[in-house]
Amino acid sequence: MEGKIRKVGNSLGVILPKQMIDELHLKSGDKVTIERKGANLELRPIDPDFEEWAEAYKEVNTDYKDVLKALAK
Repeated sequence: MEGKIRKVGNSLGVILPKQMIDELHLKSGDKVTIERKGANLELRPIDPDFEEWAEAYKEVNTDYKDVLKALAK
């Protein structure tokens, strides 16, 4: 699928095809992560529930790293 890059103020924005928007259940205001992989860009929708879980895991893993290692034995 093709998208189109357009000027948005002092930035550039990517126009996504409707089919892709529908398939990914995206709506205006949704957040995405943008990652450069070589000469390519990868866009992924952000799942707020997963992001909350991931942040909680990161905190627990940092605060209780030794305890978690001991429990894994």
